[in-house]
Amino acid sequence: MSVETKPREIAVIGAPMDLGAGRRGVDMGPSAIRYAGIEQHLVSKLGVTVSDIGNVLAPVAESTDEGDENARFLEQILDLCNRVAKLVAEAARRGAMPLVLGGDHSVALGSLVGMAQARGRGGVVWVDAHGDLNTPATSPTGNVHGMVLAAALGLAGEAFGRDDWPLPAIESGKLALVGVRSLDDGERKLLHELEAKVFTMSEVDRIGIEPCMREALAHASGAGFLHVSLDMDAVDPDVAPGVGTPVRGGLSYREAHLAMETVAEFGFADSMDVVEVNPILDRENTTGQLAVELVASALGATIL
Repeated sequence: MSVETKPREIAVIGAPMDLGAGRRGVDMGPSAIRYAGIEQHLVSKLGVTVSDIGNVLAPVAESTDEGDENARFLEQILDLCNRVAKLVAEAARRGAMPLVLGGDHSVALGSLVGMAQARGRGGVVWVDAHGDLNTPATSPTGNVHGMVLAAALGLAGEAFGRDDWPLPAIESGKLALVGVRSLDDGERKLLHELEAKVFTMSEVDRIGIEPCMREALAHASGAGFLHVSLDMDAVDPDVAPGVGTPVRGGLSYREAHLAMETVAEFGFADSMDVVEVNPILDRENTTGQLAVELVASALGATIL
């Protein structure tokens, strides 16, 4: 492998939380990704400096009040996201690229708030099987990981805000979703109202992952920052079995790599998170290892 990119610092931040999900286990995702050797892989393959900040303190479901059934564990989730946001903002201000390891996808709210605190509203490429655009009023489950993108857009209600949080954290018209194949009715309705680019798996099948990613990146770029959020359930469960909410018919191994390689070729993201690795459902840490590989591709790893 060779890399055509300038050396830089990657600030790794672990967010071991599964309160936003309906299935337990993704709180072990950061450990699985680290066990797969993310720091060593990035250093050896990319020549970057990696500073692992460790994990933020995360609550445990068994000793935590669930709260409102329409947005379960919301206060505890926002507390964790606030801790993530502070570390992300600090890393971004010193010129490092924040890389948040989840945990369920609700941790991405911390990533986006932190980047908005450091750089102003940004653009987002959301690579995910799901839209994550529910609100407490539309969610069929009350699981906050399915509301996080609506929250980052400032559309999930006042309960998701904090006094010092810049919401919306995403600039209007700077959102793109890629790999979508499972949407709830409320999410479909909201997407028709947003200035968002949506590339479902049908579009990926028809025109290919590279054109989809290039258009998504172009659409999301030009704001205060460009963030790539990679939910491992975007990849087909035959390739990535250890995910929180698997959906058949996802990206193949090579499509997932090409999607991330396109990020690097486009000019790299300013921040990134990789989420929803569930070691309980995995096979020999296959999904954790794939997460490491995909991050490396997004940061410039090439075959030659």
